[in-house]
Amino acid sequence: MPSDQDKRPEDVKRRLDEVFGDVLPETTSDERDPRPPSTDSDSWYLENRPPHHDR
Repeated sequence: MPSDQDKRPEDVKRRLDEVFGDVLPETTSDERDPRPPSTDSDSWYLENRPPHHDR
């Protein structure tokens, strides 16, 4: 049996999403990196360099 929400037109669903947003985020706060993203293109490679490599 379909719910009332399934019967709503797409524009109403889209408007409700705009107003109320998603119920659950895509990722939780513990999965996100607390540091702001770096603009340096080499920073990821430097941060993830294996310990046996010289800097």
